[in-house]
Amino acid sequence: MDLYDALALRRDTRAEFTGVPPSDEALQRMLAAAHRAPSVGMSQPWVFVTVRDLATRRVFREHVHTEPEVFASSLDGERAATFSGIKVEGIVESGLGIVVGYDSTTAGAQVLGRHAIADAGLYSVCLAIQNLWLVATAEGVGVGWVSFYREAFLADLVGFPAHVRPVAWLCVGEVAELPTVPDLERFGWRGRRPLVVREESYDGVARTVSVD
Repeated sequence: MDLYDALALRRDTRAEFTGVPPSDEALQRMLAAAHRAPSVGMSQPWVFVTVRDLATRRVFREHVHTEPEVFASSLDGERAATFSGIKVEGIVESGLGIVVGYDSTTAGAQVLGRHAIADAGLYSVCLAIQNLWLVATAEGVGVGWVSFYREAFLADLVGFPAHVRPVAWLCVGEVAELPTVPDLERFGWRGRRPLVVREESYDGVARTVSVD
């Protein structure tokens, strides 16, 4: 698949999983792509834990299902009704979970480039996730990023030591199809904003750039 096609087709997958995890070969290519991501000071601060055990995935899903209720309680009227129809995870249906963590100790205390921006290592982990996601799209594999959880719960569930911070639970598996429209747009929660580029400063001339 062409890179630009993968960028356009990438979706956060929830309802489309078939229950079949990705093949070992596809998973290897996805993780290898993640490991090739740029990282601050060549620190490569990512940690990956694959979770196939159904009991563990059910425990995590049970925890996750308490968080939408918390969020829903802050919504009113039409927003609450819209949110109630959105599926927020495919933890059990996907067949495989990949927990991605941030380990700030992989390159020692003095990481080139991190001294001024403490979160630069966290940004590096997000780049690894994006690499994984794009290759998954090219492989025809669905990925869904679960964000309705408490970090301490997930860290304990997969045994992360204190210095490793959970960044994502990725639901990964074969899909019947990849959605053509993002779920949150399809359900009316939020549409894609136009791309606006500002020249020289935030107060400079702003122009809208086509993304088609």
